[in-house]
Amino acid sequence: MRRGFLGRCPNCGKGRLFRAFLKIADQCPVCGEDFHHHRADDAPAYFNIVIVGHIVVPLVFTVETAFAPPYWVHFVIWFPLILALSFGLMQPIKGAIVAWQWAHRMHGFDTESPPDDLDLRPAAKPLP
Repeated sequence: MRRGFLGRCPNCGKGRLFRAFLKIADQCPVCGEDFHHHRADDAPAYFNIVIVGHIVVPLVFTVETAFAPPYWVHFVIWFPLILALSFGLMQPIKGAIVAWQWAHRMHGFDTESPPDDLDLRPAAKPLP
């Protein structure tokens, strides 16, 4: 997960995990590990909201209790902090989630298991 948090390939630790800000590379340019089947989906955004909220909300309450500044001061202080934390943590969180999936061999990272989209249910009998 540390390698993913740092934006590196979870397999070799040398290749880049991202090809754009939030786009995961299809494969590692160094070791060739495939990443196209990852399923990070909305998890990075949820973790980001929880982390940023746990940082900012206590600070807002502390400043409000100690100084009671006007609302525009709150806006000037907290809006840039929320934006910086949200954008700054999104890529590391997404990388850590993809690395976690890789480490647990989830969503296609296990080459010995059938693909996630394979339907293993028995075929339905045709109606007479």
